[in-house]
Amino acid sequence: MSSDRYFWLQQFLNLLTFGLWGKLGRLTHYAVDAVLISTILAGMRRSTGLTPSFNTERVSIGEGKEANKWIEKYLGVGEWVMDQSVAIAGSSGWFHRTR
Repeated sequence: MSSDRYFWLQQFLNLLTFGLWGKLGRLTHYAVDAVLISTILAGMRRSTGLTPSFNTERVSIGEGKEANKWIEKYLGVGEWVMDQSVAIAGSSGWFHRTR
């Protein structure tokens, strides 16, 4: 009975949101993946000094600056997540600093 009720609730939400309810999980999954990749790049940048190099010469002149701005914002999200993760881990009893 519970699974039947869940099915009808899911169908009702899908109807109310014009079919977007079924796509919400996929969109959330892609957003989390993008943040994780950005965080990995931020960790690489901090531990090794390596920074992703994007060749914007192939992009037209007006769009090159815009692309760089969006890339910096994207990488900034990873930096923020890395900062928050280090702060939380540092304040917990599960981790200690060795350096």
